[in-house]
Amino acid sequence: MLSDGRQGGSCLAGLHDILTGSNADGTVAAGDTTCHNWTSTDGHAMVGHSNKVGSMGGERVRSWNSAHLSDGCSMPALKKLGSGGLFYCFAVE
Repeated sequence: MLSDGRQGGSCLAGLHDILTGSNADGTVAAGDTTCHNWTSTDGHAMVGHSNKVGSMGGERVRSWNSAHLSDGCSMPALKKLGSGGLFYCFAVE
């Protein structure tokens, strides 16, 4: 395995969660879904799936920016569901 999560030139399927804190429409998710504004290992984060497969309320949806809440904000909690602690930030002018 390469240090960036690739094996044999392809991305590992198990490393797909990306930290976004957003709803599927790109707005900020309700409640604390940003690990206390990305400054804490406490709380939870809304994550998307880099492979664009997710679920919300038991229904499978295709969402890169809003798939489910993390188990927590510490690195072990993020890794538990398939995250490398990858962070995607975007803004609109």
